[in-house]
Amino acid sequence: MTARILVVDDVEANVRLLEAKLTLEYYDVLTCQDGASAINLAVEEQPDIILLDVMMPGMDGFETCKRLKADQATRHIPVVLVTALDGREDRIRGLEAGADDFLTKPLDDVVLFARVRSLTRLKLVMDELREREESGRRMGVTTDGAGRLRGSGGRVVIVDDNARQAQKVCDQLAHEHRPVIEADPGNALVMARGLIDLVIVNIAAEGFDGLRLVAHLRSSEATRHLPILAIVEPSERPRLVKALEMGVNDILTRPIDPEELAARARTQIRHKRYADFLREKLDYSLEMAVTDALTGLHNRRYMSGQLQALVHR
Repeated sequence: MTARILVVDDVEANVRLLEAKLTLEYYDVLTCQDGASAINLAVEEQPDIILLDVMMPGMDGFETCKRLKADQATRHIPVVLVTALDGREDRIRGLEAGADDFLTKPLDDVVLFARVRSLTRLKLVMDELREREESGRRMGVTTDGAGRLRGSGGRVVIVDDNARQAQKVCDQLAHEHRPVIEADPGNALVMARGLIDLVIVNIAAEGFDGLRLVAHLRSSEATRHLPILAIVEPSERPRLVKALEMGVNDILTRPIDPEELAARARTQIRHKRYADFLREKLDYSLEMAVTDALTGLHNRRYMSGQLQALVHR
C-alpha cells in the first residue's frame, strides 16, 4: 500500500534522509522546511500523511499541526509529529494539538513504516467517506457535524486481565468518559458490537491472546471500524509492530501516563465519531434521493426501481 507523504523539517539532512527511506519503500514524497510552506502544500497537494518536525524556527510543529487540524481542507490528513524530544509534556501537547501520532528521533524504521501503513489505511477509509459526503453536498443534502467532533463522553471497553492496571485505566478515563472493564475477550467481543466508541486492549495479557482479540475485532463487519488502543510493553517491539500491522489505531506503552492516555483516547473517539457522522450522512443522502421531502413519500426514482423488479416477477 503506497501513499503520498509530506516531510516537513528545517534541517536539510533530516529531510533528505527521510525522503530516501520513504522513496525506497515506493512512497511518493513531498518536502518543505517550514510550517507556513507545509500548510500551503497540504492544501494544494492533499498528501495522505504529514511527517512534521516539532522544533522549527518561526512556526513550530505544534502550531503548524493546530492550524492544519483547524482548516476544513486539511483536517482529515493524519499528522505525525517527529522530534528529538522525548518528554511527556511534548507528547501530550502534540496530541492535544491534534496530532495523530508522535515519533521520537532517531527514528526506528520498522516502527515508522508500521505507523505509516496504519495511518494510510485510516486515510483511505476517511477519503472514501468524504467523497460520498461531497456527493451529498452537491445534491443539496447537508447537515451540521460540528457537534460530532467532540472527544468526550465516550463509551470505552477496557479488555485486560490485570485487574489493578485495568482499574487504574478505568479510574483515569472516568473523568470524561464511560469506561467498563471486561477480562473475558469473548464477552468483550459481544460488547464491542454494541454502542461502543473505543476498545482498549492489553496486548501483553496473560490470560488471553490480545492480538487474537484484535484480529477478531478487525474481521467482524460489526466491529471493523471500531478504534482500538493497544497497551504494550516498550521492550516488545515485534508485538508492537504486529499490532499496528493488524489494524490497531494507536499504541500506549507502559507505564501508562494518565494525561497521554486521556489525550490518545480523546483523539480516537473524535475520529470515530467523525467517521460515524459521515456514514450516517451518506445514508441520509441516499434516503433523500428517493424520498419527497414535503410528503415523506417515495418519489418517481424509487418507483422506477421497484417497478422494474415487479415487471420481472
